[in-house]
Amino acid sequence: MDFGSKHTLDLTHLDDILSTFTNITQNDLIPILQKIQSSYGYLPKQVLMEMSERTGIAASHIYGVATFYEQFYLQPRGKHTIRCCRGTACHVKGGPEIIEAIKSHLNIEPGQTTEDMKFNFELVACLGTCFLAPVIMIDDDYFGHLTPDKVKEILESYD
Repeated sequence: MDFGSKHTLDLTHLDDILSTFTNITQNDLIPILQKIQSSYGYLPKQVLMEMSERTGIAASHIYGVATFYEQFYLQPRGKHTIRCCRGTACHVKGGPEIIEAIKSHLNIEPGQTTEDMKFNFELVACLGTCFLAPVIMIDDDYFGHLTPDKVKEILESYD
């Protein structure tokens, strides 16, 4: 199973992260993984294997935790994350057309990242903004009452 990239990474960030913990136990695993992801942008295999070696936490346990929680990413992520609601209100008001517009414009499927590392595309159960249906969220910004043409315009506005 591949945790991610195979190129050599700077482990200075890992040194800094681990130095903030004393007597590391498995109870520290999630906070350590959160800090690693915050620092590297994802959980690189090389860093996780080095963490396992330095902490004594089995790599299989680290991998199990990293794959169980959706907050963790084992592959590099794009600069911006698009979350497209697939809830009932959005579905009824044109959500499937919005999903198709994103897929078509970015040439990726849900769960993928664009080749230029600009966007990640995720489908979510609900964004809690049914009154804006159909709606997407890019990073922390909501865009509602969408049409396929509006989606293209919105996506092109991001650098």
